[in-house]
Amino acid sequence: MSDDGRHGLTIIGFVGSVFSPYYARARRSGDADPENHCALNVALYGAGGHRWAMTERGRRWICRDATKFVIGPSAMRWEDGALIIDIDEVTVPIPSRLRGQVRLTPSAICSHEVRLDSQGLHVWRPVAPFSRIEAVFEKPALRWSGIGYHDSNWGAAPLEESFESWVWSRAAMKDGAAIVYDTVLRDGSNAAFALHIGAEGGVTEMPVPPRREMPTTFWRMARHMRAERHFEAVSLFEDSPFYTRTLLKVETEEGRADAFHESLSLTRFRNPVVQLMLPFRMPRRG
Repeated sequence: MSDDGRHGLTIIGFVGSVFSPYYARARRSGDADPENHCALNVALYGAGGHRWAMTERGRRWICRDATKFVIGPSAMRWEDGALIIDIDEVTVPIPSRLRGQVRLTPSAICSHEVRLDSQGLHVWRPVAPFSRIEAVFEKPALRWSGIGYHDSNWGAAPLEESFESWVWSRAAMKDGAAIVYDTVLRDGSNAAFALHIGAEGGVTEMPVPPRREMPTTFWRMARHMRAERHFEAVSLFEDSPFYTRTLLKVETEEGRADAFHESLSLTRFRNPVVQLMLPFRMPRRG
């Protein structure tokens, strides 16, 4: 989020795009090379409109090593302690150019990892949970700075084979981030945890806050939040048949804080009708 609260930004780099219908088709045929299904998803919110880009690209469009990941005309790289993301994408469903650079500078790098399932097939790491971000866009003409966050997920199985749903939230605190995961696995068991990660990277486990229901969306997505105190939804950034992303204002011991919140239904994601809808939001360059 920008310091003035007028802009929001989410960027996801995919190797083996977990929501890709093309990758799902490849897995069914037994030819699922994750590097043949890569994407840079960019969602820009706030003043000036909502822009979304997520073009999947095949192996010949990518190059990656320990410090860089090139995806067609876009790229991300570590340089002088900062994560730099060069964006040159085309939005959907209405085509327009989305071009700019984002620089994320961590206060510290966190090495903490959490297994999200009992078999250890899915792992999450909050790489840089407290960072500064500088966003400079040429198209649209936009420049702002704010609080940034960077994490990483990786897995050895498709999400929809392991989970029925998950809810995640991250509140930007004055000295770090408060993060809650709440998952339901395919066997019906629930796994939830809550962490406070300080600006220096120290991790403190917290009691999981009580569950509080949230209103359903246009697509009738069920949502809930894990929160000790009052919260309110400020903006519904994404509303799809299987996924929502919401900006919340939450009451904390430090006062009111911005929190990003996501709800994901893998049960809905597996629906064949939803699979047929996905290419409209994520075209492919093979």
